[in-house]
Amino acid sequence: MTKQKKIIITAAVTGATHTPSLSPYFPATPEQIIEDAVKAHQAGAAVVHVHARDPKDCSPTPDLEIMREIVTSIKKQCNAAICVTTGGAVWMSSEQRLAPAVELKPELASCNAGSVNFVFSDLASKLENPKYDWEIPYLKRTNELVFTNTFSGLEYYLNTMNEHGIRPEFEVYDVGMINNIAYFINKGLVKKPVYLQFVMGILGGIPATVDNLVYMVKTAREQIGDFVWSCAAAGRSQMPLVTAALTMGGNARVGLEDNLYLKPGILAKSSAEQVIQIKEIAERLGLEIASAEEARQILGLKGNDKVNF
Repeated sequence: MTKQKKIIITAAVTGATHTPSLSPYFPATPEQIIEDAVKAHQAGAAVVHVHARDPKDCSPTPDLEIMREIVTSIKKQCNAAICVTTGGAVWMSSEQRLAPAVELKPELASCNAGSVNFVFSDLASKLENPKYDWEIPYLKRTNELVFTNTFSGLEYYLNTMNEHGIRPEFEVYDVGMINNIAYFINKGLVKKPVYLQFVMGILGGIPATVDNLVYMVKTAREQIGDFVWSCAAAGRSQMPLVTAALTMGGNARVGLEDNLYLKPGILAKSSAEQVIQIKEIAERLGLEIASAEEARQILGLKGNDKVNF
């Protein structure tokens, strides 16, 4: 596997896991998501990963026009490579989750590499007086749902992304998903460079340990060969695992989607604070940080002049 000269920092700014009452700093409206993404880019993130939220109650939404508003405004304000989610939220249909990619034709879009029990119901116990009525039922319901990504669904996703020139960022929640990706590579549905995002520490997925990260990378080398990879880890595992990834030749994902804290007991006031933290760690390790244009070259992206927003 070719060693990268510079590392890519991705900021995942909101996601569909956390609810607004978990942190006063959580970007839960379109305007807040835009601001957080732009600041993360200015702090050093070459890529920003975005989900949409309803401005009325801050809940995750598949509304295409809200997503269009978010990505259009981010693009106007900065040069970040924008990764549009196709994960959406666990309750959304495949069609709802893929719709933003089909319509907006981004450079990069997440592509969940298999089905997983994506459980975050325990977060409900942290909410004593939630701002919105939907928050606690939404969190508790995740222990009844499967985040479904069937092989027919993945084939549909990949064919669609290929048609529109979208690079898939494979979100890998467990080791078996690497085999899924290898299967589609062998079918000719995945173009190089293959980009893997190891997402660790989700209840239902692989635990966030260095041993497991080493195992995931080793398995991917055996089954896929050459690829570009990054690591994201949930909660308190974020900085230790992402730092380990940097020492192993990987890239880094941080942001308030994955972790609401900057350090134990101290809430992060923005995704940019986490970007600054991992950037400082990377530089102390002697690593250089890729610009957005350098990230586009590493990932083989088509450029933000070829998107539909």
